[in-house]
Amino acid sequence: MAPLMIPLFILAIGFAFLNGVHDSCNLVATMISSRAIRPQIALIITSIAEFCGPFIFGVAVANTIGHDIVAVEYLNVYMVIAALLGAIIWNVVTWLLGIPSSSSHALVGGLIGAVAAGAGFQQIQLAGVLKVIAYLFVSPIVGFITGMLFAQFIYLASWRASPKINSLFKKMQIVTSLGLAMGSGANDAQKTMGIITMGLVITGFQKDFVVPFWVVLSCALAISLGVSMGGYRLIKTLGAKFYKIRPVHGFASQAASAAVILAASLLGGPVSATQVVSTAIMGVGAAERMSKVRWGVAGEIASAWLFTIPSTALLAAGLYWFIHFAIPFILNLF
Repeated sequence: MAPLMIPLFILAIGFAFLNGVHDSCNLVATMISSRAIRPQIALIITSIAEFCGPFIFGVAVANTIGHDIVAVEYLNVYMVIAALLGAIIWNVVTWLLGIPSSSSHALVGGLIGAVAAGAGFQQIQLAGVLKVIAYLFVSPIVGFITGMLFAQFIYLASWRASPKINSLFKKMQIVTSLGLAMGSGANDAQKTMGIITMGLVITGFQKDFVVPFWVVLSCALAISLGVSMGGYRLIKTLGAKFYKIRPVHGFASQAASAAVILAASLLGGPVSATQVVSTAIMGVGAAERMSKVRWGVAGEIASAWLFTIPSTALLAAGLYWFIHFAIPFILNLF
């Protein structure tokens, strides 16, 4: 099993990179749409902040992924590889279609499907899965409410201000985007750290589940590189299709998203930056007036979220059975 740690690591880094591509739209869409900063500069700034996040806010989320869904003793390398492949395939498909799907949902669904196929449903830790799913599904609601409250507070505080205040909101988005990027890096990069560390324990390279520094560094580099590459298809979806984003909307939605994601990261709760940012944007728009938000587009994205976990679970289960028979056959040839 030890040689399989190499492809597992490569797949995990690939997943982190694609996660970064997905995250780029969350981090810069409102800045770009409100014309606060040029796209290239926005991506560079946020990718640096994304890299710093895991080093500042610890590895609580990695421990949740590594411990709470399934006990390591019931896992094998085939399951982890199948889970990663399922999540990667889903991320690529949704990226090509321009749908801001959740990489977190894809990974959790992949793990559930692969473990169910390889070890049986009884080995899945239901309490841990429910905890993770609760974070994933409650955080968008919290994002919507927080976005609405932040926007209402800003509207009240600046209702007598002149149009020149838009210049302030544009500048403040640089600050809020840094907080959002660090929170996203602290949360999303840690999921890959948990997977790689899980693989190290399974293959015998480590006895205990402790995230090594080189794993933190590798995942931070991969996800920040993905952010720097940008996901312009998704930026268009988040930045333009909900409603016309103005500087005040960008500032309020970024501040709300950063608050929710950073809090979850410190608590060890894996959340989807895509979900939180999307619903925060909707909450900010709804604070102005409910009809401002194009709810049809929001419904399409919500449908993709709901289908992600069961779809990736089925995909990973099928991939597990293929890998379970294919890899030993290939290894025997050598």
